[in-house]
Amino acid sequence: MAESLNGKIAIVTGGSRGIGVAIARALVAEGVQVAVTGRSAAHLSAARPRIEAAGPGSVETLQADVRDYTEVERAIGATVARFGGLDILVNNAGVGIFAEVAEMTPEQWAEIIDTNLTGVFNACHAAIPHLRRRQGGSIINISSLAGKNAFTGAAAYCASKAGLNAFSEALMQEVRYDNIRVSYIMPGSVATGFSSGDEAKGADWKIAPEEVAEVVLNLLHHNRRSLPSRVELRPSKPRK
Repeated sequence: MAESLNGKIAIVTGGSRGIGVAIARALVAEGVQVAVTGRSAAHLSAARPRIEAAGPGSVETLQADVRDYTEVERAIGATVARFGGLDILVNNAGVGIFAEVAEMTPEQWAEIIDTNLTGVFNACHAAIPHLRRRQGGSIINISSLAGKNAFTGAAAYCASKAGLNAFSEALMQEVRYDNIRVSYIMPGSVATGFSSGDEAKGADWKIAPEEVAEVVLNLLHHNRRSLPSRVELRPSKPRK
């Protein structure tokens, strides 16, 4: 039997734009009570009515930088206080700064690793006690095919996603007997403004953010007897 999501409580990091807002909208459409985090108050304010319009679930927006453990812990605590618990954590917050190693600054390296990898640790560490109190739940980490297919000019980004993949595999084994299911999704090229700043660029062949959100829903609905722990998602017909 597919699990109903109606009434569940979720937090989506980096939920104000791109893949994150698509995931938040998909969850709210299923009746989930959703909190989304982001660094920009303006982006959160703009995203809120878009997410609410997907109804019938409720929405809370929380300004937080996943690199800062205190801010993450505060956001998760606020979610629990607002909605009464936590069932689902979607780690979506991420940054991409693309430069060759010789040209990349230490500050750029730190921003990528601290956001894409340490930020996931921060959210998981703060969320797991709340998931355990609910006798289980789901953690879904949004990774990238860059975590297994390295390319030039992306050493930091590829390293952060490779680390996220390994982190997810280990965490999955640590919490599976707490009935906490850990999965990670590795999309290829997605039509967002993430790398180019232009959401329309390549939209004719790239993965749509809503298609990543659909995979998130499929994982959450999946029969709890088995666990799809890793999903690789590619454009069907990428440019040659």
